[in-house]
Formats: sequence, structure tokens, C-alpha cells
Amino acid sequence: MASDGKPVWKDPDIGMVRQLLAMARPADAPPQTWAERRMGMDAFGLRPLAEGTVRIGIDIDGLHSERLTPPGADETRALLYLHGGGYCVGSPLSHGVMVSRFAAVMGVPALVPNYRLGPEHPFPAAVDDALKAYRHLLEGVAPEGIAIAGDSAGGGLTLALALAIRDAGLPQPGCLFVISPWADLRQVGASYAALEPVDAMLSKAGLDEFAAAYLAGHDPADPLASPALGDYRGLAPLLIHVGGAEVLLSDACAVAERAGLAGVDVRLEIWPEMIHVWHAFADQMATSWRAINEAGAWMKSKLG
Repeated sequence: MASDGKPVWKDPDIGMVRQLLAMARPADAPPQTWAERRMGMDAFGLRPLAEGTVRIGIDIDGLHSERLTPPGADETRALLYLHGGGYCVGSPLSHGVMVSRFAAVMGVPALVPNYRLGPEHPFPAAVDDALKAYRHLLEGVAPEGIAIAGDSAGGGLTLALALAIRDAGLPQPGCLFVISPWADLRQVGASYAALEPVDAMLSKAGLDEFAAAYLAGHDPADPLASPALGDYRGLAPLLIHVGGAEVLLSDACAVAERAGLAGVDVRLEIWPEMIHVWHAFADQMATSWRAINEAGAWMKSKLG
């Protein structure tokens, strides 16, 4: 802690990223509509994809999706990526750059479904669309050759999808990877009080707003809405990345405990000082690249 009471960060880049975030959305900025929030998040994705990546749009029985294919991709394997955005914003465009980097490390094509969002399409629309995308991949790829990954709400959706896959009697994928998962829509974890003062992106009040818009009165304790409360028996190997300076730390820990108690091969990594989904800031932080490379290598190693 500096003499002025502000944190002193050991990571050489995290302070700069925090400044960029503060400038992008000042504390006194007026409230935004859902349309404005979506436009702002999509603008973040207006950057070049990983070198050589080919991007095409596909239609899965009415579900628009994007396929990102790096050079020399192994077509017998695939990454199904579920974007974050609180179940109300985000798209394949907003997350395409980050996903293309994971796909490049893994050497596989990635499918990014543009799943339906709240408040227009509340729970369980996102889960239904994610399951549709997985069924689509199973038509051409063996389940053990599929990795499912997601960040924030997409991380929670990844876990909910794994539960839905099992309950539908479908085979589990080769592995699951979640970044900063929003996995308990009740916002009850101890990390809210402990870490909200240093969280550069999220707050309990903000997540309460998104949860209300997505749930539309549905019980947040439903495991397909809050998979931190689910039964993890029979789920695929799971890797969890979470930042040490974000309010969703408690969600990640709760998921790891549930998975461990159910006998799942689970690995929880808490990255000190890191913010929510720091992987998205690889243009500014070396630590982001390290997280992408390590997670990509882990997923690749788990695919049959």
C-alpha cells in the first residue's frame, strides 16, 4: 500500500490496465441501456484475430454462431466457447479475439454461439442454445475431442451446460475450462465484502441487476442458473482460472469444492492481483498471454 492509501501492484502491467478501465467507464458516467452496453462490449472485439485465423458465420437451426479456424487446425477436435457478458451482453464479436488466441494455442477450430440474451430471452434460453451448439459439434467431432470453455457468465454457462449434457444422457466433453466463472447468481460469497473495493470491473449491485434481467423471477438457486450449487458427479476434467482481485473469487472456490467432493479431476488456479477475465487484455499484459498459453495447453492435453 502506498503512502496515499492506494494499492501498489507487483505485476508490471496491471496498474496500466486498471487505468484504462477507469477511463473507459468513469464512476460518474450515466446509466446505459442494454443496447448501448452491447455496442460498447462488441467494440472491444474490433481488433485483429490471431494471425491466419479464418472467421465464418454459421447457422445451427436458427442459432447464429461463428467458427474461428487457425492455420493447420485439427478438424477432429474442437473448442466450444461460451462468451461472457452477464447473460445480457456480449457476442462472438466481442470475444472473438480472445477465443482465436485459445484456438491458435490448441490448434483446433472454435465454435462461438451467439446464444440468446436476457432480458429479452431469459433463463433457460442460454442453456438451451449452448446445448444445441454442443449437439451440433457432436455430429462431426467425438465428445472426447471437444473442450468447452467460457468466461464470467459464459463460465457459469459452461458449467451449467456440463450439467445439462449429463442430465440429457449425452457424453461429456474431453474437458471444461472456466475463467472467472459467475456461478452463483445470488451474490453471496465472502469475496464481495473482501474484494469489491479492489475489483476494477464488477460489483454486487451490478451483478444483481444482470441476474434479475436474466432470471426474470426464476429461482437463482436452480443449478442450471447457479451451477455452483449443482451436483458435479460424472463431469469432465475441469480447470478454473480466477483473479485474486475480483469479487467472483468465492464462486470459483465454491465450484472447485463441489467438483472435488464429487470426485471430478479439478484444478483451481487463483492468479494474484489479476482482475476479472484478465485473459482479454493480452495486448497490454504479459500475464494474460501466460494464462492463455497455459490454459490452451491444458485443454489440448485433455482432448482424446
